[in-house]
Amino acid sequence: MADIVQFRPRASIASRDEVSEDLEIDLVTAVDAAIRDLRDIVAAWGADSSLKQAEECRRMLEQALAAAI
Repeated sequence: MADIVQFRPRASIASRDEVSEDLEIDLVTAVDAAIRDLRDIVAAWGADSSLKQAEECRRMLEQALAAAI
């Protein structure tokens, strides 16, 4: 698997699963994260975890795009 770089969490965020839908990241950061996510998804293709990761990646990109336009 690829190395995952963890960003320092905000004080109010305990885990990735608890990240609110209104958390905004810039488009460049979202694309960078999506590229890394896609590498992991391809490596685990067919596993339930890869489907969940793909859905999270899609939502992140949609939110970043909406915030950018």
